[in-house]
Amino acid sequence: MGTYLRYAALGDSATVGLGDPVTTGWRGWARLLAEALGQTYDISFCNTAVIGATSTVVVEQQLADAVAHRPDVASLIVGVNDVMRSGWDTERLRNDLMTCADALAGQGALLMTARFHDHSVMWPMPGWMKRSIQRRTDDLNEIWDEVHATYGGLRLDLGAVPDLQERRFWAADRLHPSELGHRRMARAFGEQLVTYGFTFEPPSLEPGGGLPTSWRQDLAWMAGEGVPWMGRRARDLGPWVVRRAWARETVA
Repeated sequence: MGTYLRYAALGDSATVGLGDPVTTGWRGWARLLAEALGQTYDISFCNTAVIGATSTVVVEQQLADAVAHRPDVASLIVGVNDVMRSGWDTERLRNDLMTCADALAGQGALLMTARFHDHSVMWPMPGWMKRSIQRRTDDLNEIWDEVHATYGGLRLDLGAVPDLQERRFWAADRLHPSELGHRRMARAFGEQLVTYGFTFEPPSLEPGGGLPTSWRQDLAWMAGEGVPWMGRRARDLGPWVVRRAWARETVA
């Protein structure tokens, strides 16, 4: 490996670093990984991720900047926001993800992707919403399987990491990793990069550099953001579930 390394990170709030607060904003797993790589390599890190991004947002607002960075390594992790919205379209999602992977791999980047765990395990939610999210997550993972089979690279199966199901690995909203969760992701990808041939010490699992949180802050967040978010998702997904049920009844 050369001493100069370009890393581009594309995605949503998890890659922004939500759940891992620092004095300058958010840190997160991608930055932790970049900082660890920077101990050995002269690294140029480009994080194009934005909070709330869907696959279409990544294609339209992030991909061009990431490709222009000419990355040696590119992480592409997105899809949860697609799962949570009524405008669910597996064909569009597949086209978006394949477009991104093709452009990044075509640039010569080593891809880092993920398979997602079932987020409904972490969130108490109505049965109809839980079943919908489970089905969509399965469909999303099938697309990521195709991306990996086509373009290769490294990937992290979040559903196969036992400790990621523990509460301490998640922020108050239980949708974004806590500092420990971000560190767990960063270290897992770091270990894969070392196996691939990179020479550096993967990020530590020991907390450090982040802002401490308290149960009062968690409670305030849940009251001000978490519960309203769940209400918005229920209102958004509800009509979609009704339409599906009506379509099944009509066919029957």
